[in-house]
Amino acid sequence: MRVEIWSDIACPWCYIGKARFEKGLAGFAHRDEVEVVHRSFELDPGRAKGDTAQVIDMLAQKYGRTREEAQSMEANVAANAQAEGLGYRTEGRDHGSTFDIHRLLHLAKARGRQDELLNLAYRANFAEERSVYDDGVLVELAVEAGLDADEARAVLADPQAYAAEVRADEQEASELGANAVPFFVLDRRYGISGGQPSEVFAQALEQAWKDRPLTAIGGDAAACDADGACEVPQAGSSA
Repeated sequence: MRVEIWSDIACPWCYIGKARFEKGLAGFAHRDEVEVVHRSFELDPGRAKGDTAQVIDMLAQKYGRTREEAQSMEANVAANAQAEGLGYRTEGRDHGSTFDIHRLLHLAKARGRQDELLNLAYRANFAEERSVYDDGVLVELAVEAGLDADEARAVLADPQAYAAEVRADEQEASELGANAVPFFVLDRRYGISGGQPSEVFAQALEQAWKDRPLTAIGGDAAACDADGACEVPQAGSSA
């Protein structure tokens, strides 16, 4: 079974939702047969590289709130994160374009290190004093995830590297009707929006597994139909 997750590093509910999904997956009997693929989604796709702002200021401006109200919003999210055992700083975090991070995540996917880099990027952005909008930090995270430093630098230096892959993910999200993240798609049959409780993910995995289409194995062979008519194997047939 395949689970695709559209998310953005700047999205706290993606950070929390990933942890909750993984808790639901951990208790799933067929977890070793589940392929998880992370896909790109930008919350602020029009933001220019290098244009950063403090998260509290961004929230106050975006939602027309006072700084105190924005701080309260962040405190609520922090409480949810901490309940999942995740670190979360409510002050001092910045917000900017995540396009380069997504491009690096596609490099990591090609090298089999996507989940490792995603976890490190989330932790750096939400729990540590490290800005994921700084190329130097991104290279450090790439190396920590097991990627080659020079290859990571080359991707960041070339705006076209993996750009098509990021845009393809975003186009696919639009076609699926996903206008918010996190967005989980199970076997292209079920969609789950938001950072749902782990129990919801566990139930969805069970349902999706139960409803998987049967896969034919071995090609055509002699059989009996619903009317009781049975094929008679030809002489020399192995049927």
